[in-house]
Amino acid sequence: MKLKSVLVSLFLPLLSSAPLVSAEVSPVAQDTAAYAVENYEGAMTDTLAELVRFETVAREGVALEKNREFTGFKRALRNKARELGLEYQDHGHVVIIALGQGQEKLGIVTHGDVQPANPAKWNKSPFELDRESEPGKLIARGSEDDKGPIATALYAMKAIKDRGVPMKRRVELMVYLAEESDWEPLKAFLKTYAIPAYNITIDANYPVVTAEKGWSEVRVTAAATPIEVEGKPYLSEFYGGYFRSQVPDEAHAIVTNPTPALVEAIRARAGRQKGVDYEFVEGDDKLEIIARGKATHSSEPEHGVNAIAFLADALKVHDWPANPAGSTVRYLNELVGTGILAEQFGDIAYSDDFMGPMTAAVTMVKADAKGLTSYLNLRRPTGKSATQLDGEIRSALAGWQKSSGIEFATIEVELGDPYRVDNAPHVEPLLEVFRHFTGMEDAGPVAIGGSTNAKLLPNAVSFGPSMPGAAYTGHSEHEFITAEQFRLNLKMYTAMMIEIGNL
Repeated sequence: MKLKSVLVSLFLPLLSSAPLVSAEVSPVAQDTAAYAVENYEGAMTDTLAELVRFETVAREGVALEKNREFTGFKRALRNKARELGLEYQDHGHVVIIALGQGQEKLGIVTHGDVQPANPAKWNKSPFELDRESEPGKLIARGSEDDKGPIATALYAMKAIKDRGVPMKRRVELMVYLAEESDWEPLKAFLKTYAIPAYNITIDANYPVVTAEKGWSEVRVTAAATPIEVEGKPYLSEFYGGYFRSQVPDEAHAIVTNPTPALVEAIRARAGRQKGVDYEFVEGDDKLEIIARGKATHSSEPEHGVNAIAFLADALKVHDWPANPAGSTVRYLNELVGTGILAEQFGDIAYSDDFMGPMTAAVTMVKADAKGLTSYLNLRRPTGKSATQLDGEIRSALAGWQKSSGIEFATIEVELGDPYRVDNAPHVEPLLEVFRHFTGMEDAGPVAIGGSTNAKLLPNAVSFGPSMPGAAYTGHSEHEFITAEQFRLNLKMYTAMMIEIGNL
């Protein structure tokens, strides 16, 4: 008798004697999870090191199939899938890696693209797995978002295959390659794809995410306008931020014609701030100010220190002439502030009992062809319609323009829809997996500020990889996953696939 047949005959009684919707994780799931860690933890870490080498950042004007980083990444996935005995399908922007042949399916949703990273802010290249700088941490762009979860899912599938675990559902790991930049190719793919009945994204938080706020943005542009300075102080430059979904950790301003009293006032106000470091560089009739805070994912602004917002606050000591930089600083101070709940922005602030408050974070101030554009990232919960919120945003901006005498060249408001799934049948089994492996018996569904591809799929919830209460390090300039968490994720993802794959 073949080994697989022997294992199937041994495991079938375990599966039948422990109903998967019960309050316990089945013995076969526990056993296979332990096997996965014992046999594949090292290989999983090595695979992560291989995957993060590819700088899978979208490049404007370069098609995916022409970008060597993406083609190399897909080739690495193909080779790894074949090595592990898994099925590989290339659908362009979507790669499917599958286990099993059943008609019913379980979808595990991830992404292989990443946000940019500033090499100057990392001990090693962000595209090299750093295992040494901080013992116990695996540091690299993509380690948590989302190449770490991809590596974990691959070895969970491998462990299930090794052990010959009976599965009612075919497991399909979907790796999308433009989650951070463009969802349209995925929408097109899903029109012809046989979508699984149960879908789980591994691109967020534990215990189980059943609601996501809507990604939204307010963009205002201060156009270049003639100003009379006559040797008086003015802001000749103000800019900061790296990309639109990161709380920025660095911002710059240049004050032209500074007076000693003004410099002293700026230094004094900056010195009263917490969590921000300042560098002041004085030159001929100029003062350059560099503010350094703490970067984090803009869905969790409470975990960062917004360098742009605090630099604007430090400059609040002067009524700046209304050129682009001066207008922008006045707007930020008077409507945005240094808080994260949009409480200064007219009447737009609100909260939902389950999803929590809408958050707001200025993520970039950047010069472009129109002028100087500010990007305010909102994460909006249920509880207020898009029509109402759009009207309140525009009303607040109109009121501020009238009272300040400053008119923006352009105003753009983009409001994404919140997502919420209730009564999905796989939520309770997922919670039981989490409770079993963490000991957190009171764990229940949660909402997040982030926005994952779960929004595009039926019955989709998120399961990890970040623990409750921990700052999500993806999109920061210090992205990592701990070796301990990586190991725990392998246990839980292996058990999750078995439990949900047999519902």
